[in-house]
Amino acid sequence: MAKLRLETLRKEFDRGQIVAVDDLSLDIEDGEFVTLVGPSGCGKTTTLRMIAGLESATSGHIYIGDEDVTDVHAKNRDVAMVFQNYALYPHKTVEENMGFGLRMSTDLSKEERHERVYEAAEMMGIEDLLSDKPDELSGGQKQRVALGRAIVREPDIFLFDEPLSNLDAKLRTTMRTEIQRIQQELGITSVYVTHDQEEAMTMGDRIVILRDGELQQMGAPTDVYDRPTNRFVGGFIGSPSMNFIDVDATREGGTVVLTDRDGSFSCRLPSSFADRIRDVDGAFTVGIRPEDIFPASERDENVLTTTVEVVEPIGSDNYLYLDAAEDFIARVDSDVEPEPGETIRVTFAEDDVHVFDGESGGVIRSEKETAKASV
Repeated sequence: MAKLRLETLRKEFDRGQIVAVDDLSLDIEDGEFVTLVGPSGCGKTTTLRMIAGLESATSGHIYIGDEDVTDVHAKNRDVAMVFQNYALYPHKTVEENMGFGLRMSTDLSKEERHERVYEAAEMMGIEDLLSDKPDELSGGQKQRVALGRAIVREPDIFLFDEPLSNLDAKLRTTMRTEIQRIQQELGITSVYVTHDQEEAMTMGDRIVILRDGELQQMGAPTDVYDRPTNRFVGGFIGSPSMNFIDVDATREGGTVVLTDRDGSFSCRLPSSFADRIRDVDGAFTVGIRPEDIFPASERDENVLTTTVEVVEPIGSDNYLYLDAAEDFIARVDSDVEPEPGETIRVTFAEDDVHVFDGESGGVIRSEKETAKASV
């Protein structure tokens, strides 16, 4: 087991025409489980492949423990990688697939390799499949074989490249729990790449969000969810994603009032907010999560008056699609059932409001961010 450190890591393709990873620096603790997430093409798989040694870095450094492995060949790095497509040899048995890396990279005897493979197979619940070929296995069983093959290596670092994307929803949930259990039991430093933000949130000790090869934010899942550093992170993390409304700001006595262009939205924030913006009369974007929106009473000050477009029941909750901004959603209790076309008023708590710079997208104000800073 070991720490993993990426130091201003950069990867270019086509002689610098494409920058896949742009000066990425990360410190991952010994035994930590970190998830890398972002949209397609953000550089997460390229980052993983550079850690594994399957891609060379254009510049920067990769450290495993105290050793700089940037120029070390992949076979000489003490890492084990689990791929999206399982990467199993079809002509070999499960036992031969799981033990292949040991045979190629260690001087263990045949008996020692068999013992280690059997122990890993027991851990994965596939000890009865060791004589089977991959074509005889289900998708979940193949993924267990691929995971077992990584476990028997007893590496310093586990690398996972979207290993569950080929499985159905129920099996993904099962395997997600299985991977977490095994990682915690073995205590091996792990980096897990996924495009599924729910998977990233539920599995990682910390989550890393990438966009266009650049680090947007790294932190505990709840911190990233509650205190996004910019509009992109706020919109990417959470399902359904954060709602956004473009607003103008004006000062009224001891408060700052945010209103949208047609006057249907109004939000009153403390005057301390004015200290965090360059120009109170500027243009901003308000972000509010769907689960933080509720039907308004006559006494509520922060309100949005809008029209219901679609009501989508999901069992315990209803999604209300509102005519307020693009894809504006309120996630409300299932007993809140307005009719499509009905005009409603919804409200939200002041400390659930995020305010972003209208031009750069950077966060300007979040009551949760302010509260954390004052602790």
